[in-house]
Amino acid sequence: MERPVRFEHHRWLGDKRTQVVYDLDSFAASDVIDELMAAQTYLCFGPDTLAEARNRGYRLAKGHPQPADAGE
Repeated sequence: MERPVRFEHHRWLGDKRTQVVYDLDSFAASDVIDELMAAQTYLCFGPDTLAEARNRGYRLAKGHPQPADAGE
């Protein structure tokens, strides 16, 4: 999947509505990401890690493959 224009340098993308996070490197459902971009309810994390997303209360999206560096 090609990354959205504003997120070409970010791996983790969060959905503010549902408090879930998507890994742009491995998430295959581009329609979900396209809808998130259209709704403008997204955010990125700094540092750009799953650990930071979880620290902010986000959880990995259902059906999402578990990343190898999930313990980061």
